[in-house]
Amino acid sequence: MDIAEYDKFLIDGAWQAPATTDRIEVTSANTGRPIGSVPAASKRDIDAAVAAARRAFDDPSGWAHWAPKDRAAAILRLADALAARSDRTAELVSAQVGMPINTAKSFEGSVPEKLLRFYASMIMQTPSDDLRGETLVTRRPLGVVAAITPWNFPEVLAFFKLAPALAAGCTVVMKPSSDAVLDAGVLAEAVIEAGLPPGILNIVPAGREIGSYLVTHPGVDQISFTGSTPVGQDIATNAGKLLRRVTLELGGKSAAVILDDADLESNQAAMFGASLLNNGQTCFAGTRILAPSSRYNEVVDFYTALTESARIGNSLDPATQIGPMVSARQQERVESYIAKGISDGARLTTGKKRPTGLDGLEGGHFVAPAIFADVDNSTTIAQEEIFGPVLAIVRYEDDADAIRLANQSIYGLGGSVWSSDHDRALGVARQIDSGTIGINGYQIDVNAPYGGVKDSGMGRELGPEALLEYTEPKAIYLSPRMTADNAG
Repeated sequence: MDIAEYDKFLIDGAWQAPATTDRIEVTSANTGRPIGSVPAASKRDIDAAVAAARRAFDDPSGWAHWAPKDRAAAILRLADALAARSDRTAELVSAQVGMPINTAKSFEGSVPEKLLRFYASMIMQTPSDDLRGETLVTRRPLGVVAAITPWNFPEVLAFFKLAPALAAGCTVVMKPSSDAVLDAGVLAEAVIEAGLPPGILNIVPAGREIGSYLVTHPGVDQISFTGSTPVGQDIATNAGKLLRRVTLELGGKSAAVILDDADLESNQAAMFGASLLNNGQTCFAGTRILAPSSRYNEVVDFYTALTESARIGNSLDPATQIGPMVSARQQERVESYIAKGISDGARLTTGKKRPTGLDGLEGGHFVAPAIFADVDNSTTIAQEEIFGPVLAIVRYEDDADAIRLANQSIYGLGGSVWSSDHDRALGVARQIDSGTIGINGYQIDVNAPYGGVKDSGMGRELGPEALLEYTEPKAIYLSPRMTADNAG
């Protein structure tokens, strides 16, 4: 693929030269070879971006005060500009993080546009004022949002934040992960083409240290972060000290509960997607498989065959089902968990060696999918987020035991229940302590709130709930006479 090079940032509605010569070099997950670079933001660049966002928000005739139909029109222009770049976005994401290209096209290339259209429509239909007896309750945008986004679904998860924040009337400083920055350049091009007003969306790629500076910046009103639980805890600590609003979507170790009447063969594709989407580099992935004793060996054989039949290869090849890890660091991390699972006594049924025979991809960060049987639910591979294609299969005795084991986790982001009996599955799903859960599949719905409980975060993205995250309610107490006059 072509080398992607950017020399400037999107700040205040235009390309701006960086304050330093530092750069972020990007390599291909498939080959380990360079595929592009962007400037690395410094504190001075963050200052400039926050100042631009602050001016844009504080402007008395600016974005926060536009009529919903006018904001919606601008948001729809951005949706059109992103749609025109969908293939390029998908290609860059696939090359950077190892996401299979078909997945990248379905998610990274199309979901951001859909989210923008969804929230543009929502603000056109949602009144900002609500008269409750003698009180008028109105909602106003919170202000400047620091959006810190991850590398695994860099565009989708960015727009989980950007679409509702912009629709609500906020302005944004976005810091993409340093592991996925090239697609952010394409987004910046789309923002400029769409003609969004200066300062509404500023994009400054940088590392963790600069991210911490943005989180505590005095010009920021709200923080929205997606990433690891330890970083999220640090952000929450800082936000608490500053009394700053924060939304956190963090890690997970979701349980896939297979009930004893589940139809495995008919759900192969759905089970693969629920546990191994994006090579397991997915926060909601059901990587803890809870299997009934009566069918335990059958479930182990099923997942072993499912992963062994999956095609491993170049993420840019449409035939690939499992691509590489995002980096050599992540590859080594996943392999260390596989070694830990073996040393703790679990039985590895497949995935003992790195994939071979990948011509031209010797420098890629590939890990063969690993299936562990005879896993104790309290062990490391059943409790810690691995973020790779490693599944731990845990035995349970009855539905109550399955629910107990599913809830025996510090996380609560996703999960799934598999059964031929809808009512039974729904009954189990209701008792699992998780922000989201699927029945016979797992598919995030833009209409519904998405987020976690426990160490998986706080706050909600998607649905009408996301708009509330970026607004502040204000109660205006009216006199009885004024209320009567309004009623008349």
